[in-house]
Amino acid sequence: MSVRDIGVITALGSPAIAGRFHTLVLQPTSFCNLDCTYCYLPDRRSRRLMSVPVATACARSIEQQDSSHQVSVVWHGGEPTTTPIDIFRELLTPFEQLRHTGQVRHELQTNATLINQRWCDLLAAHRFEVGVSIDGPGTLNGNRLDRAGKATTVQTMRGIQALVDAGLTYSVICVVTPETIDHASDLVEFFAGLPGCESVGFNIEEQEGADRLPASEEAAYRFWHQIVRYRLAGSPLRIRDVDRLADYLAATRAGIADYGPYEPIPTVSHAGQVVLLSPELLGIKDPRYADFIAGDVLHESIGDMLARAGELSYVTEFVTALNDCAGHCAFYDFCRGAQAGNRYFEHGTFTTRETAYCRTTRQALVRAAADHLTPQGGSS
Repeated sequence: MSVRDIGVITALGSPAIAGRFHTLVLQPTSFCNLDCTYCYLPDRRSRRLMSVPVATACARSIEQQDSSHQVSVVWHGGEPTTTPIDIFRELLTPFEQLRHTGQVRHELQTNATLINQRWCDLLAAHRFEVGVSIDGPGTLNGNRLDRAGKATTVQTMRGIQALVDAGLTYSVICVVTPETIDHASDLVEFFAGLPGCESVGFNIEEQEGADRLPASEEAAYRFWHQIVRYRLAGSPLRIRDVDRLADYLAATRAGIADYGPYEPIPTVSHAGQVVLLSPELLGIKDPRYADFIAGDVLHESIGDMLARAGELSYVTEFVTALNDCAGHCAFYDFCRGAQAGNRYFEHGTFTTRETAYCRTTRQALVRAAADHLTPQGGSS
């Protein structure tokens, strides 16, 4: 068996990495107007912008896939709305035919501080799904600072109000830090009361290059225990993480659990460079892994890059870790091996089986839910 074969086959005999993608992350710029204390992005002061040829090449890679296979094009950053709006509109043009035929839907992840009527009009015209990054009310959002070190909550709330006034709904991503992890009730009440908020996803702060220690497993358990309690008590707030667990349990009971290959998340830089598996790896320099670059979308389709993914050392290491997880971890069926980026940022390699991310975001959630749902479960 060749190195390439080893790189793409699991111990169970099925492909480890899918040859098609459902999500494509595009970085129109790596620049960000904020300076969050936990941010790991290395190029967030660079103002270089994506060109239309790069966007066109990305659209072409989507077009080469099965036409019934819808792709979420996620405009991320940096802060994508620091891209001049007229340039951003030009970047959307190559995707228009695909959007009209249902092959593409657009998503935007934003800190919302720059959202105004013009942005709302563009988002509505292209039917964007909007995600807003805010970590809670007042001091609970204290890690999200501007370049002068000042709080940004007022600016974000102003952007949220612009979305609401335009009739646009949105989801929220909340980074839960060691400073806020014991404030689950305050967070749920805040997000439940946000007008226009459809759901919230709680990302317990991960170790991704910033000089900060992650939350403990015990604190994560306490957090998820409270979150699950709110949901069971009938809170109307949709919580992404609890919904995922509920969907997994329902599918398992129905005998339709998905055991397909790991879904890659190709991520394209402003210049067209592509990393596979984890968006967090884009811009990270590590000569051992050739900076994680799988290719250049201006010269090769993303589908072709995925076809030879087994030639990339970080992919083969990650598959080794997936095999290890599948063979040894009781949580594998739910978490499917966690995330490639977490393995690298925590351990400097992709072969380590368990990460702090596994323990605080997957395992602690499952344990907390189990303790609520089983007779012997406590009520701590």
